[in-house]
Amino acid sequence: MPALAQDKVVTGKITDAKDGSPIADVSVLVKGSTVGTRTKADGTFSLRVPAGKDSLELISINYTTLTVAVGEGTISAALEQSNAALGEVVVIGYGTARKKELTGSVVSVGSKDFQKGTIVSPDQLISGKIAGVSITPAGGAPGAGSVVRVRGGASISGNNDPLYVIDGVPVAASVQSIPGVTNPMAMINPADIENITVLKDAASTAIYGSRASGGVILITTKKGRSGKPVFNFNSNVSAGKAMRLVDVYTADEIRARVNASGDATFINKLGTANTNWQKEIYRTAITNDNNLSVTGAVKKVPYRISVGFLNQDGILKRDHLDRYSAAIGVSPKFFDDHLKVDINLKGTISKSTFGNQDAITSALTFDPTQSVYSGKSEYGGYFEWLDGTLPSTNAPKNPVGLLNQKFDNGQVNRSFGNIQFDYKFHFLPELRANLNLGYDVAKGWGGVFVPAEAAASFNAGGSRTKYKQTVNNRVGEFYLNYVKDLKSIKSNINIVAGYGYYDNLTHVFNYPTLKANGDTVTTVTFLDDKPRNTLISYYTRLIYTFNNKYILSASMRTDGSSKFSPDYRWGQFPSVGLTWRMNQEAFLRNVDWLSDLKLRGTYGVTGNQDGIANYDYLPVYTSSTVNTALYQLGSNFFYQTSPGKYVVNLRWEETRAFNVGFDFGFFKNRITGSVDYYKKKTKDLLGPISLPVGSNFTNITVANVGNMDNEGAEFSLNAAIINKKDLSWNVGFNVAYNKNTITNLTQTTDSAYAGNPVGGITGGTGNTVQIHSVGYSPNTFYVYKQVYDQAGKPIEGVYADLNGDGAINEKDMYRYKSPFPKMVYGFNTDVTYKKWSASVVMRANVGNYIYNNVASNLGISSIINNTNRFVSNAHKDLQNTNFANNQFFSDYYVQNASFLKMDNLAISYNAGRVLNNKVGLMITANCQNVFVITKYKGLDPESGYTGTYPDVYPGIDYKFYPRPRTYTLGVNLTFN
Repeated sequence: MPALAQDKVVTGKITDAKDGSPIADVSVLVKGSTVGTRTKADGTFSLRVPAGKDSLELISINYTTLTVAVGEGTISAALEQSNAALGEVVVIGYGTARKKELTGSVVSVGSKDFQKGTIVSPDQLISGKIAGVSITPAGGAPGAGSVVRVRGGASISGNNDPLYVIDGVPVAASVQSIPGVTNPMAMINPADIENITVLKDAASTAIYGSRASGGVILITTKKGRSGKPVFNFNSNVSAGKAMRLVDVYTADEIRARVNASGDATFINKLGTANTNWQKEIYRTAITNDNNLSVTGAVKKVPYRISVGFLNQDGILKRDHLDRYSAAIGVSPKFFDDHLKVDINLKGTISKSTFGNQDAITSALTFDPTQSVYSGKSEYGGYFEWLDGTLPSTNAPKNPVGLLNQKFDNGQVNRSFGNIQFDYKFHFLPELRANLNLGYDVAKGWGGVFVPAEAAASFNAGGSRTKYKQTVNNRVGEFYLNYVKDLKSIKSNINIVAGYGYYDNLTHVFNYPTLKANGDTVTTVTFLDDKPRNTLISYYTRLIYTFNNKYILSASMRTDGSSKFSPDYRWGQFPSVGLTWRMNQEAFLRNVDWLSDLKLRGTYGVTGNQDGIANYDYLPVYTSSTVNTALYQLGSNFFYQTSPGKYVVNLRWEETRAFNVGFDFGFFKNRITGSVDYYKKKTKDLLGPISLPVGSNFTNITVANVGNMDNEGAEFSLNAAIINKKDLSWNVGFNVAYNKNTITNLTQTTDSAYAGNPVGGITGGTGNTVQIHSVGYSPNTFYVYKQVYDQAGKPIEGVYADLNGDGAINEKDMYRYKSPFPKMVYGFNTDVTYKKWSASVVMRANVGNYIYNNVASNLGISSIINNTNRFVSNAHKDLQNTNFANNQFFSDYYVQNASFLKMDNLAISYNAGRVLNNKVGLMITANCQNVFVITKYKGLDPESGYTGTYPDVYPGIDYKFYPRPRTYTLGVNLTFN
């Protein structure tokens, strides 16, 4: 054919501009057509270029895209790493900005730098990678997420979680609380994520207004690209096991203690078994994670389709998660590329079997001299302590029985996505219109069944419960973006103005509680409930650049929330930022070793409304739902109604933040880093208050209670120490200091304490060990000062008389230590030698304390020979204290929880193209939770941070689900 005679065969080699090493799997595309290929392991390629086409586009992950001319038919091209380029484009919300022109504290982490191994939740991908971002795994349950804090949070009772925005769709807090799944964020497949950007300072986050006081995390998922279909398959198999167990007495030690007491009542109750109850409830957990994706283009329309399946066991027996996920992304262009359309659809089905976590604490106290099974048919055959012939209501229950006689299953189906239209006007190409329509819908349902013969609910005849909830969140945003170079005055302007509509609807179904045989225990008055809230926003932003070295940014967002009364509904959230690119000045421009030096300063206001319910400003009444709450009028019985809590003048919680920072780069950016100082002032804190007696039957509610300051500094450093063809070594280090102080409390729940007692503990009734007080960190521990003997042993019941009045009472309690770390460190390094790579990620917290509630509740001798006349186990901390009875308020139990952890150790081998050069192969081996060094006497120094929103009582350790040490083997295949 004549056309073929004009085709040209082009060969070439693509290398890394930094070290000259070949780059495999680069997409080599004929510009203006669908023809393309990929480079081999040695970076070479061969491609037939159709007649009339004269340029190629070279595309590779983590490298800047390059267009080259075909020329004489032989090409040698070098690609720059995008993450090292000052021209890198960073997502900042409602648009992008070049990294060198950022005014705020914004950090972006690409997929190649993510944490490796068994990662089930997106937040875990960046753990230890970003200064000022603390990511604490919330236990070892399947799909468990993390407690994420950006610069320590800014609220005492409001939501301190960051706002997540996925491909432009904000994830509403209502989805975070849907039942049937351990962690809703785990329903986002980490394998689909390309980039995570964290907005830390108020000038960056203020564009998101009322939901941004906890920071903003922007998640960008992987997109399609032009060229032939490329398939990628990766599979990981892992085994996890508890690193350590709680230190309790063995069976022989219990027998020795009971025999030494000489009490025949207890001696006769001793068994002959040697049961380690913790080993009975825990197991080696096997996980398999598989993901398959295909990326390519059909008639110039890029697409990406992926499916995934996660099969994860928990180390607690019967704990299991199956997650099925799928994602579709299509990015067509129309009208000579003036209209870009991005369609992103994601769906997840999560099926969970929840192990009974009550078995965790029961395994610590149940008599180890008894066997698992009694040899009788009663209570399912499990050994139980009896009061006469019935299970004791005061004794711990058989841990294995608790696990095997509770059937707790849940399922959540979730789908979220958006379609985004970005139109560049033909008559004014500097002006773009962007319409983003998104949704986030979920349905969670399940139930719990406990058979009648189970000792845990034998007296109640077992139980049968059911739950169901749906969430339907809608997002609609429209903005105009005008970008113009004004060369005559050496200026560039970038203006955004937009409108946002966010509607969050939850549908809660109410079901009666039944006995195991189906008899009704409690009925429901209302079959369902549909709480709803709506947010409307107007926003604008200006970025002005003069002479490529002075940058001004300013934004304003106005939010109106249905959670507030009309008089307090609207909040205004402005920001301003300045950047001076100092290295562009004449006196620094010719300094060869200085690649980047800029000074940033920002100020902004953000808000918080997530600490309150949808209708807290309205007087509402609640109807009783149980037959015991009926009121008789004549011969008729009526359900009672009671008033609910409300505060008419509830206002936005506002955080005003100042940030100043330096960014620097040396030796062609082989060394880069930043230094930041910030101060945040939060006013109108959302917190608990007491309502006047007689005004309401519910005497505690949330109101605006005071102010708080948050001050800190951050430093990060990244260095490419070795950059050679066959050897590279990169190191990253970051450190952050943060201090929170309550500066004003306008209302308190207990004036006698000069603050708000919080931090409920297990043991006793209504006991708390923390307090919110002026001049101190939130959640400061509020305890007695323990007195010790000459041997350094605590003396039971003896405390320091701090006020010197000769009496020991609540007036001698004092504020002691904070659960929040003063310093947070992160360290990561990777070494590559030829086809081998190794990487390490480590974290450290310094200055954080935990109340060891396990030891304070179980580390006493009276629990072994107890007044309820059964034998129980105890925490071995008893050997340190010799306490006979609980000393809940002793500062002895407030323990230093500073730590150094190696989170991740990974080794990989990139075999390159195998099977006749058809398949790219990479093999990985990984260990997570490698080791921990700490003085904390409990199970884990991060066990006090296991809660999710509202996480208002951090720093208390009880019923902690151990985080396993996990070993993973993985394989990654790429083929086309």
